[in-house]
Amino acid sequence: MANKTKKLSDVLRTCTAIVLGNALLAFAVEAFIIPHNIIMGGTTGLAIVLARVLPVDTAAIVLVLNTVLLVLGGLTLGSKLVTTTLASSLLYPAFLAVIGRIPGVGSLCSDTLMAALFGGGLMGAALGVVLRVGSSTGGMDIASLMLHKWTHIPVSVCVYAMDTLVIGGQALFSSPEPILYALVLLAVQSLVLDRVMILGQAQIQIFAVSQHYDDIRRRILTELEAGATMVQIETGALQQQQKGVLCVIPRRKLYAATELIQGIDPAAFITITQVKEVRGRGFTLERNVRDLNAD
Repeated sequence: MANKTKKLSDVLRTCTAIVLGNALLAFAVEAFIIPHNIIMGGTTGLAIVLARVLPVDTAAIVLVLNTVLLVLGGLTLGSKLVTTTLASSLLYPAFLAVIGRIPGVGSLCSDTLMAALFGGGLMGAALGVVLRVGSSTGGMDIASLMLHKWTHIPVSVCVYAMDTLVIGGQALFSSPEPILYALVLLAVQSLVLDRVMILGQAQIQIFAVSQHYDDIRRRILTELEAGATMVQIETGALQQQQKGVLCVIPRRKLYAATELIQGIDPAAFITITQVKEVRGRGFTLERNVRDLNAD
């Protein structure tokens, strides 16, 4: 029963993300990109470049590119991607048609630079929402996901690199100003995409080295209500065997954690690092609670 509920929850979450992401992407294009003639990346931008050298209609090139990438994505990334990308392929043009008919939607912003900033931010958020659930809006997004799988380069960097190559091709046929606006849009899109991809998952990691490691461990578990992992180490100067305390906590507990450790041992060696994502017991799974006094 629990597995069925989880599967249903995952399906609903995926569907919601796909609908929301495509609606947001269509709004960004209709409200900021198209009215200001800002150059786009993706398969549309690539089709514009190829149409300059091939006697083929741009729309036909887009269809061919999307189909080829969809097939390659299905072979490389799995059937789930194909299903959800097909959904995006239908939803995106539908949202474009609906949003494009909203009165005044294309006149929300009169300044091209502001349009590039807002358009890039909304596009980055839209792509991040869809990519977080393992889906895609189609086109070059699939190529970015494949590149990420093969190279483990962050998705946001892959998207930025792909779009930069496409816009670079269009630079051969455009004046400098539209290219600059396009690069601003891409930079903002990449930054927002990266933040959305790790939204709500970033945590702080503390590693403490102290001879009072057991006291630190117990108080982290009881007072901070956080997990702790003991790491076997050897000190550098004296080469003594010792244990370090590794703890991953949300930002709001950072001050309390450092005060707790230094209150026990003012000379404790502490390193603090931000980690982009944490999964497992206590984070994506329910935390186990036990009575430490029973030890």
